[in-house]
Amino acid sequence: MNAPLTDAHLLNAPRRPLPEAALAALRARFAERCSTVAAVREQHGRDESPFPVTPPDAVVFCDSTDEVAAAVAIAAAHRVPVIAFGTGSSLEGHLLAVQGGISVDVSRMTQIVRLNPEDLTVTVQAGVTREQLNREIRDSGLFFPIDPGANASLGGMAATRASGTNAVRYGTMRENVLGLTVVTASGEVVRTGTRAKKSSAGYDLTRLFVGSEGTLGVITEVTLRLYPLPEAVSAAICHFASIDAAVNTTIQLTQMGVPIARCELLDVNAVRFVNAQSKLGLREQPMLLMEFHGSQHGVKEQAEVVQAIASELGGEDFEWASTPEERTRLWTARHKAYFAGMQAHPGCRTVTTDTCVPISRLAELLNVSVAEADASGLPYYIVGHVGDGNFHLAYLVKEGDAAQRALAERLSHQMVQRAIALEGTCTGEHGIGLHKMGFLVDEAGAGAVALMRSVKLALDPHNIMNPGKIFSLS
Repeated sequence: MNAPLTDAHLLNAPRRPLPEAALAALRARFAERCSTVAAVREQHGRDESPFPVTPPDAVVFCDSTDEVAAAVAIAAAHRVPVIAFGTGSSLEGHLLAVQGGISVDVSRMTQIVRLNPEDLTVTVQAGVTREQLNREIRDSGLFFPIDPGANASLGGMAATRASGTNAVRYGTMRENVLGLTVVTASGEVVRTGTRAKKSSAGYDLTRLFVGSEGTLGVITEVTLRLYPLPEAVSAAICHFASIDAAVNTTIQLTQMGVPIARCELLDVNAVRFVNAQSKLGLREQPMLLMEFHGSQHGVKEQAEVVQAIASELGGEDFEWASTPEERTRLWTARHKAYFAGMQAHPGCRTVTTDTCVPISRLAELLNVSVAEADASGLPYYIVGHVGDGNFHLAYLVKEGDAAQRALAERLSHQMVQRAIALEGTCTGEHGIGLHKMGFLVDEAGAGAVALMRSVKLALDPHNIMNPGKIFSLS
């Protein structure tokens, strides 16, 4: 199996110079919205990955698709790399300017372009975040369910094919993006897809760009599916004596077809960390956090089935949260697990795994991985969208401690190897970025990666769109 990219590979990557003529053209077009200030560049050269800061040579703040096209056209004329930037919440090094170039910041592009409640669709600019979208459409009786935890931009979520806590019921960005506006490597604006529920017209370019991680173009607008707000929503937590019992409960629920909306696992370490940060007072045992959507009768029926199955497998202390305030309190704690872990271990960075396997193999993968993590001595915690076989084992390593970082990477490497052997994937939702480039070859095979290279070179012959990510061109 190929090894993951190391910091040494990253830091030694050759950078392409930003010609003075290119910088002058950007400043002429964008004035003060083209910045070379060190602090701004550094902000755009970091994400939530364990890699060191790798800043671009300049940052351009765009307000529209036309402005993104203008910035990309200037970069294309000088063969300068372009890295799209939304909120900076990537976990795999997607945003790092490993070959230099310009960061095209779309965070100012926050308009709801078109809401069509009768068709259950909305078109938004790429900088709109999921929380902003749901606030602005609340009065329509609709919502957008894809929830990766972080308040990510919808353009970034499309680019990484994000999913999150609701994926077990509502799917991922792949199923919920109907169309895109994309600026290609030449600076041309193209539109893919329609607002129709289906189409058989030509190649599915929408699915090509969804998950391309900025390597084929810059997404500037996204058309999304929306869903009616459920009549009733109820959340529950249930504690277990072991991770194995919690996971087997999840497997039974999934195999029985219980239409649960969310099913999240927190191990004892994650519960301990969120207790310390959010003062929840939860029992410090492995826990399932579940949510049910539907009619009043349907939600009640689902909850009864879940409680019966969990009880058979040792689940205890069911606690129900039916009010929005109670549910928000629980889910906010879950979403803060990443920062709660770092707060519990000051001076640490997180090396986060992102495997996903067929649901029937989930317990097998988790049990071996937990045993290895316990034996390693590294602090860690587990959270996961276990309803669809996806979980994150996060190792906390002291920043700058090469030995701890190497150990965490080795453990991650072993887990990915097992996941692929179980017919799973190295990344359920975070994407490849820098961190998992070697794993992609192991998972997809050399022939499939060669085909991806052919697509990349056809659409981006000078390799300016987020170069050095997903796979090597050499």
